[in-house]
Amino acid sequence: MSTKLITGATIINEGQNFKADVLIDGELISKILEPGTTKTADEIIDASGLYLIPGMIDDQVHFRDPGLTHKGDLYTESRAAVAGGITSFMEMPNTVPRCLSQELLKDKYKLGAEKSLANFSFYMGTANDNLEEVLKTDPSTVCGIKIFLGASTGNMLVDNPEVIEAVLRYSAETGLIVTVHSEDEDTIIANSNKYREEHGEELDLKYHPEIRSREACYKCTQNIIELAKKTKGNLHVLHLSTAEELELFEAADIDGKHITAEACVHHLSFSDEDYASRGARIKWNPAIKKPSDRAAIQAAVNNGRIDIIATDHAPHTLEEKSSKNYFKCPAGGPLVQHALVALLELHHQGVFSLETIVEKTSHNIARRYKVHKRGYIREGYYADLCLLDLNSPWTVDSSNTLYKCGWSPFDGDSFKSQIKYTLVNGQIAYNSGEIVEANSAQRIRFDRI
Repeated sequence: MSTKLITGATIINEGQNFKADVLIDGELISKILEPGTTKTADEIIDASGLYLIPGMIDDQVHFRDPGLTHKGDLYTESRAAVAGGITSFMEMPNTVPRCLSQELLKDKYKLGAEKSLANFSFYMGTANDNLEEVLKTDPSTVCGIKIFLGASTGNMLVDNPEVIEAVLRYSAETGLIVTVHSEDEDTIIANSNKYREEHGEELDLKYHPEIRSREACYKCTQNIIELAKKTKGNLHVLHLSTAEELELFEAADIDGKHITAEACVHHLSFSDEDYASRGARIKWNPAIKKPSDRAAIQAAVNNGRIDIIATDHAPHTLEEKSSKNYFKCPAGGPLVQHALVALLELHHQGVFSLETIVEKTSHNIARRYKVHKRGYIREGYYADLCLLDLNSPWTVDSSNTLYKCGWSPFDGDSFKSQIKYTLVNGQIAYNSGEIVEANSAQRIRFDRI
């Protein structure tokens, strides 16, 4: 087992900002040392002028494997992830076939072991008719259970209240997380019919946040929170998009919460004013809404109503995104390569501190999901690390974009910061623009009952 020494970096970890050297022995952090204490290691990384943070743990991605691999796959999208400083991901079940059985879940873990460059876990999917399979989910080896309360890509809508309640009760017993896509389907259908009758199939995207409306979001989120309170379920509401929903969540530290909330990078970065210039590239479900919603979500990250930041990375081809038929144009876009630098851009704008970014992208995911020995820079923890240069401007374009779909919602945008190194389990997976095929990724484990 080789050793590495990272010297000269400023470490951002557990609310602190300090200079230290980090000694890595094999896959683990061995020592956190006073600068210059030792220079003995098989490999020395001079990180002078750089910032060292725990790698981002992204708890919401769609890497499309299996069955939708023309859009992306576990290999291509994990390459993009490590280039973006993401060292671990949790992938959603709306693939082809939909991950609705323990056998299909086992198959996905096999694919992850074969193809991924980042640490991986996969959600068990819920349908109206697979409750028996869901209740077999192992809390120590699976990140969580996903319920689509509103239909989106892959249409895994669950509208049987008895199933939803049973899954929440199982999460209370086991510590598993139940993540939900929270939009009221009846409201969306009524809105869709109204706008289709008024405008036809070729709707302007400015109507997207009116179809996937704030009322649809609030109604569904309010209802699922009430059920989680009744069952004591471990509920995590994904990609909040409205100011009104935020009032339903507690502004507090994540410890002790059994109902938590998440924001995604696109809802923190864009508003409905951007539809005119970016078009379908920023069509997501739930929809990106007003600048006031974006500001409220940013504030909620800082005040503790939002506990976690993720990507909802969901690639589609440009051909699919170019459909003039609003109802056939898919929602979602690629984000894992550019999420962290987009958050750092908000840091440069004074929106978030570095400590907050690390808390919401690493520490809190580890705490909420009870991830085993990841998410922190601590002795004895896996060396999942990212080195950042906060003063190295660059511009996003197709020549430096690694997604299989070949585009980014940030195309043409310039960022002040770059990812310089990403280490996965102590091995360099990304180095100054180059992917290193380290094959060091592991299945994520969880410290639950």
